Amino acid sequence: MQPAATTVTPFLKWAGGKRWLIEKHPYLLGGKFTRFIEPFVGGGAVFFSLQPDSAILCDKNEKLIEVYATIKSNWQRVEDLLVEHQNKHSPEYYYEIRSKDYRTPETRTAQLIYLNRTCWNGLYRVNKKGEFNVPVGTKQTVILQTDNFEGVASILKRAELICGDFDVAMSKAGENDFVFVDPPYTVKHNYNGFVKYNENIFSWDDQLRLRDAVKAAISRGAKVLVTNACHESIKRIYAGIGEMCTVDRASVIAGKASARGRYEEVIIKCF
Repeated sequence: MQPAATTVTPFLKWAGGKRWLIEKHPYLLGGKFTRFIEPFVGGGAVFFSLQPDSAILCDKNEKLIEVYATIKSNWQRVEDLLVEHQNKHSPEYYYEIRSKDYRTPETRTAQLIYLNRTCWNGLYRVNKKGEFNVPVGTKQTVILQTDNFEGVASILKRAELICGDFDVAMSKAGENDFVFVDPPYTVKHNYNGFVKYNENIFSWDDQLRLRDAVKAAISRGAKVLVTNACHESIKRIYAGIGEMCTVDRASVIAGKASARGRYEEVIIKCF
């Protein structure tokens, strides 16, 4: 039996997040499945919306996976630390916290969430050394009215967390699994803005490896939904795999308002 739904929303703002997909195109996520698998979990919007009773969540970002693992095991301590950050928040305090190297999972998790909520435009970006380098923003709120870390922890207890390459999670997909694939939107001959938010580059060769992993998962009986850049190079490599359509979305992650607008994305539905 599917557990009763808990009211939760993603607690991180992440580049390429899929809240818009859930709000505008929920029909794409329909159908029954036994287990949910997400090899690029990011902010987890689809996972928290579906609230599956069994899941595998994967990402190459070690700090992100640690955040989910820590909320899962000790959400109350993280929330207490966020209250402390809220009470002390100021531009000077922000840079003090940004410069610290914390030693425990709880303090590192609270640090990442605090920075994510108070940095410029809620942008997660690190340099080549993996250091968070976004300046302070204008938002003053650390504790949000939508926060429900206890509910998040309860949902995460139903998920296996993996830090690693997407293929680790994709290789586990089989009969009646639903795999939601939302990679960095690299296209042939061009790296677009999504890859610069992480110290790990997602190359065109990775896109081809991913395409092959999608085909393999489908051959084992998995249902797969892929989102990707609306670009001819992407359409070519997924030609003949599932049903392809394009949807448009608003971009809100750019630092300058003038750089924001509406963009098309391609959806490949394989079930």
